[in-house]
Amino acid sequence: MQDDGFFGPDSVTWRLHTDPLVGPAGLRALLLQALHPLAMHVVATRSKFKEETWGRLHRTGEYVDTTTFGSRQEAERAAAVVRAIHARIRGTDPATGLEYGADDEDLLLWIHCSLVESILDVVSRGRTPSQALGRGDADRYVAEQVVSAELVGVRREVVPASRGDLDDYFTEVRPHLAVTREAREAASYVLAPPMAPRVALTTPAVPVWLGVSGLAMASLPAWARRMFALPELATAPTDAATTAGLRALRVALLRSEGRVPGVEPSDHRKRAVALMADRAA
Repeated sequence: MQDDGFFGPDSVTWRLHTDPLVGPAGLRALLLQALHPLAMHVVATRSKFKEETWGRLHRTGEYVDTTTFGSRQEAERAAAVVRAIHARIRGTDPATGLEYGADDEDLLLWIHCSLVESILDVVSRGRTPSQALGRGDADRYVAEQVVSAELVGVRREVVPASRGDLDDYFTEVRPHLAVTREAREAASYVLAPPMAPRVALTTPAVPVWLGVSGLAMASLPAWARRMFALPELATAPTDAATTAGLRALRVALLRSEGRVPGVEPSDHRKRAVALMADRAA
């Protein structure tokens, strides 16, 4: 019997995670996640994000693809590796002096909610009205994603299970967010990561990345843009321009899919796309 994992081809999760805008949504999630001082401190002091920017981005994408499109066994195995890594990371919160673990539920929940909200927002905005999600799909997606939080060790009962729950979560957590020095440094790496001279000088990678990452920043909620000291980006006209930019980017990504070396979709995602096409035929 075929094992389509925790979601399957009829899920909203597969529809959203096979969309070409899921990559830019991931960048938006990283920028949003940086606003949590302790989560950002853990990344800055206990990881090699700066030294391994591209490797880290690739591994994160592979993890999301495995837990989304892989079999249940593959998803559980990938999550077990992540949980083991988190369990080894311990330290002291510089703001409170309290001991923390990278597997603290509050930190894991923040990372989860930031990714779910970012994918839902960016992919939804990047689609034209004729391609829009159906009524109730946003709630379904958030509910489906509860299992993703459970895989890394978050209790089901504390995970938002609807769009309204997700909005309430961000309203509750916002007073505890801040733009620290570490957050600004991380954002600068997301917006303009270091590239090998051969790549930077001989390909259009730099301007393309700046365009994509700039859209990721502009698509953040207005309150998050204000926190990054970008009040000029917190206006309705800019939101409309960002939506138009995301739609144009989606078209460009669809046209170039599979043609850009180094950014081919994973085998898990290719299989998912094929299964969904068979269902639609």
